[in-house]
Amino acid sequence: MKRRSKTIAQQCRYYEVDNIFEYMVSVYLNGNISDFAELFKELNRKDRREFILYLFSEVEPIYIQEIILATI
Repeated sequence: MKRRSKTIAQQCRYYEVDNIFEYMVSVYLNGNISDFAELFKELNRKDRREFILYLFSEVEPIYIQEIILATI
């Protein structure tokens, strides 16, 4: 069964991480693009927006465009 519309807290518990956004970025940077896309799709709409905001505030600009393009 596919996971969809999960909150940040639910994702952190499920994947046993402190910050799901950091985890998602590290998955992408390690070259697991399809896994990253699945993690993004699992988030609910509000938290997808939060992730994009996180990118602009916490991720190096060189990677922001690549990661955003991988989400669409």
